[in-house]
Amino acid sequence: MPKAKLPNPFRRGRASRRELHTVPGTVASDPTAPKPVLTGIGYGQSGGTGSKLAETTFESPAEIPAFLEAHPVAWVNVDGLGSAKVLNAVGEIFGLHPLELEDVTHTHQRAKLEEYPDHLFVVADMAKPSPPEPHTDRDHVDGPVFKTEQISLFLGRGWVLTFQEEPGDCLGPVRERLKRKRGRIRDCGADYLFYALIDAILDGYFPVVESLGDRLERLDHEISERIGRGVVGRLHRLRGELLVVRKLLWPHREMTNSLLRDRDLITPATQVFLRDAHDHSQQLLELAETYRELCSDLRDFHYAQVNTRSGEVSKVLTIVGSIFIPLSFIAGLWGMNFDTKYQYNMPELEWAYGYPFALGMMAVIALGLLFFFWRMGWLRREE
Repeated sequence: MPKAKLPNPFRRGRASRRELHTVPGTVASDPTAPKPVLTGIGYGQSGGTGSKLAETTFESPAEIPAFLEAHPVAWVNVDGLGSAKVLNAVGEIFGLHPLELEDVTHTHQRAKLEEYPDHLFVVADMAKPSPPEPHTDRDHVDGPVFKTEQISLFLGRGWVLTFQEEPGDCLGPVRERLKRKRGRIRDCGADYLFYALIDAILDGYFPVVESLGDRLERLDHEISERIGRGVVGRLHRLRGELLVVRKLLWPHREMTNSLLRDRDLITPATQVFLRDAHDHSQQLLELAETYRELCSDLRDFHYAQVNTRSGEVSKVLTIVGSIFIPLSFIAGLWGMNFDTKYQYNMPELEWAYGYPFALGMMAVIALGLLFFFWRMGWLRREE
C-alpha cells in the first residue's frame, strides 16, 4: 500500500487566493464555499441593561443593527464565505474597509494586526484536528494530522465580529464561559471578549504541539530500543510538521505583541490578559522549535547507531578473517600436490599423526589470536 501523503496546512484552494490583475478591494467569494450563517451572542457588562445572555441566528444582515443596539456587548459570527453579497452587507453595517473584506475572503493571509480609526482587524489561523483520509496506510501516518482555517476578528466599540471559512472551531470554551457566566467575561467589555477569542485560538495549538511531542517520544523510544522501521522517514515528516507549526506561530507572536501597545479600544485591565496570550504564543513557538531541534538530534543519533552497528559487523568479519588467514596458509601449505618422492624437505608429509598435528596447530593459533584480540579489547561490544 502506498504511503499516505500528509496534507499541507498552508495549501489553500485556488479560489481563496487573489486572482492576478484584479482591482484591490474586490470581494470575490468561492462559489464552492459554505454559504454564510450569521449568529449573534449579546449581553451586558457589570449587570447593566441587557445583562441576560441572548443568542440568535440572523435570517439576514439587516437584523444585525437592532441586535447591536439592544446589547452593550455583541459578538456576531459568520460561518462560511460563500456569498459576496452577504459579506459586503455585513461589512457595510460594521463600517469595514473593502481591503479588509478582501483579506477575509482571500484565506491565505498570515496572522497580522491592522488598526483603523474605529476598530481593530486581526487575522489568525486556527489549528483543527483532521482525521486521516480513508484507505490510507496508518503505519505511515503516525499521530493525528491537523489542518488550519483562517479566522478574521474585528473589535469595535461594544462589538466583536468574526468570519470563519466553515462551521466548527475551537471557540467552544468561550461560548461555554459566556453561557455559564464563568470567570469575568460577562462582567467585561468587548475588548475582553476579543482577548478571550484570541487566547482560545492560541490554546488550540497546545494539543497539536503536545501530540507532535508524544510522537517524538515514541520515536525516541524506538530508536533507543532499536525497534521499528522507517524511523528516518517518520522523523522527516514530523520535522516538516513542526516547521509548519513554527511558521504558523511566528506571526501570531508578532500579532499578540502588537496588541500590547496602548490602544483606545483595549482597556489597561485587558492589556494584562493580552500579555498572558503573548506568553502562550511564545511558549508554543519555543516548544515547536525545541521539538524540531530534537528531531535533528534523534536523526543524528539514529545514524550514529547505524554506523556503530555497521562497525561492529565489520569488526566481527575482520576478526574472523584475521583468524582464518594463518589457518588457510597452513592448509594451503600442506595441501600442495607435489610428488612425495621429490619432497624430501617438506616435513610430516608421510607421518601418521600429520593430519591431527596440523589441526591442533590450527586450533592453537586460532585460540592464541582470540586471546590476543581479547587482551587488546577488540572483542568488547561498543555501548
